Amino acid sequence: MVILGGGLAGATAAKTLRAEGYGGAVTLVGAENRTPYLRPPLSKELLLGKADADSALVVPEDWYGDNNVELVLGGPASRIDPVAHVVTLASGRDLHYSKLLLTTGARPRTIPLEGADLDGVMTFRTLDDSLKLQSLLKGGGRKVVMIGPGWIGMELAAAARAYGNDVTLLGLEDVPLGAAIGPELGRYFQKVHEEQGVGFRLRASAAGIDGQDGRATAVRTTTGETLPADVVVIAVGVIPDTALAEAAGLAIRNGIPVDAGLRSSAPDVLAAGDVANALHPFTGEHHRSEHWANALNGGKVAAKSMMGLDARLDVVPYFFTDQFSLSMEYSGFPSLTAGNLPVIRGSLDEGSFIAFWLKEGKVLAGMSVNQNRVQKAIKALILARIPVNEGNLMDPGVPLDELLPG
Repeated sequence: MVILGGGLAGATAAKTLRAEGYGGAVTLVGAENRTPYLRPPLSKELLLGKADADSALVVPEDWYGDNNVELVLGGPASRIDPVAHVVTLASGRDLHYSKLLLTTGARPRTIPLEGADLDGVMTFRTLDDSLKLQSLLKGGGRKVVMIGPGWIGMELAAAARAYGNDVTLLGLEDVPLGAAIGPELGRYFQKVHEEQGVGFRLRASAAGIDGQDGRATAVRTTTGETLPADVVVIAVGVIPDTALAEAAGLAIRNGIPVDAGLRSSAPDVLAAGDVANALHPFTGEHHRSEHWANALNGGKVAAKSMMGLDARLDVVPYFFTDQFSLSMEYSGFPSLTAGNLPVIRGSLDEGSFIAFWLKEGKVLAGMSVNQNRVQKAIKALILARIPVNEGNLMDPGVPLDELLPG
């Protein structure tokens, strides 16, 4: 078994292969010189200095040797031959496989900006990015401009502000996160940030970055404003890393389309994690998710499929974010809720609530803010596929469990 990609999905697949009793050779190839690690801490505990790099490892480094998993780091693949069942590494080494799993993840989206190569300007994706940004932020007193008010941009803005930096967030949207959760909830997140001193420039993006002596000094916006900047982070999303798969002739559609067992269009080639656009049995549609839970569950399913076991990626998608004192969890299918306004259980003003998105009276997604132990019930409501009384859904006095059938 060969696994290309040294992140959570790839490491989880290797771990699952051994846990399920597979005794053959397993090789995991990672492009970075880092033992496979988790990404959520990069913009949370690790960035804030509350955890060290080793705490982000998927499994301890010695697990691979102890379980006879060959770990090839810093040597990305350069070619896949799906007919000959051979992967060629950049080093020139050939790996012959019976099953190949692609967990190549995603790469940061970039925007063509004058000055993007100046010191102090960066994207954010890797553990090294997190450590670099932490070194720039800690101590405070810096002027930080975040380009992109998505989930990562908002988390990074919160971390930068927590270190005592002056933070401004640029975004083309009317409301941050509006495309993901709607204007009302986007304004709620914006208010939380503004109360902590984060500034917003919306309906605006970067037109260029000015510098002096090779370092960034300011960001020019598309609205004509010039913002002083010591640190500039471009956080405008990611693109699934499909280059190897595309060159090998695999079907490509918003990532690598795979069935519910994560099998691709090429025989004996599977895909999991950020790069996989998987058919979900619940919706009958393909969904690509860039979140931790998808990589974790996808790695497990892919490993079982590689062994010929019956496995399907049928869990409800889930992710979470922490920003200042706000803790949010989300379960559901964002692509199915587009344009739907949520119904709210609880109070936005009090900062503790659940937002539900419905279609034909059925719950498609639920987001809890500063609420404990409700996601299990939310997922059960989604999977129940039954119409729910909207009044009961909005009433905090009605336990969510009582809305479930049976």
